[in-house]
Amino acid sequence: MRTDVSFNSHGLTCRGWLYRPDNAPAKAPAIVMSHGFSCVKEQGLDDFAQVFCKRGFVVLAFDYRFLGSSDGEPRGRVIPQEQHDDLRAALDWLAAQPFVDAERIGLWGTSYSGGHALFFAGLDARVKAVVAQVPAIDLASSLSKLAGKEGFAGILASLAADHGCRSAGESSGEIAVTAPAGQACVLPGAADIWFKQDAPNWVNHTTLESVARMAEYVPGSLIELIAPRPLLVIAAQKDSLIPIADLRAAFARAGEPKTLKEYACTHFEVYPGEKFHDQAARDGADWFAKHLA
Repeated sequence: MRTDVSFNSHGLTCRGWLYRPDNAPAKAPAIVMSHGFSCVKEQGLDDFAQVFCKRGFVVLAFDYRFLGSSDGEPRGRVIPQEQHDDLRAALDWLAAQPFVDAERIGLWGTSYSGGHALFFAGLDARVKAVVAQVPAIDLASSLSKLAGKEGFAGILASLAADHGCRSAGESSGEIAVTAPAGQACVLPGAADIWFKQDAPNWVNHTTLESVARMAEYVPGSLIELIAPRPLLVIAAQKDSLIPIADLRAAFARAGEPKTLKEYACTHFEVYPGEKFHDQAARDGADWFAKHLA
């Protein structure tokens, strides 16, 4: 059911898993999947992909460049525009497969890549249906609320200093993705247990340049451009990373057809092993089945 695959993106090899359903038609609908900030496919994507595959979809779940099993240095680099190009390359590769119906490809993203799904789908008409799970909406807003006014001012000062170092030819500094309370990291209080899953190729650091590009990124800014392609947004009402008010406001700007499903849970409770995972996977599969199959 699952095979290892790879494709080229700007001279680097991105690697992933391809799922093909049993008894699929000669040209089956397909879904492209990717994970959140710094995460790798081993951190729960298989569980979602298996659900989608059993519903009749070819599924490609892959690691962005600089992450997981994909190529690129420095490890842990996360630049939105580079990841958008990796999504384009993934679509190129998947659409070219003889067993895929290139007119029925959906895009699924979660957290940071959920934000990519909202932004990228507005610009690439090859995406015919979208599921954005607990998606990033406005990263500067999220970071400022996580860090507080003084903390966010300190982050901005660090980013400015790092830019000066890079302008002088030095490498970008590093920062932890998640860390114990009181230590500097990108996602304070972001459920350390989730990031400590059995994924040995995940690295708990990123570059300060990645944080700078994150702060400039507003994934929800193009949400109006997705319509008339169908959009499902899965939201966590108790989300400490993506404020529910920000998500509701962005969703209100989206065109039809669209659906917002709100769960009474935290950001990480939609993932495998958590209370709302089965519902999130089922709702995503139902949406794709309704609009692609």
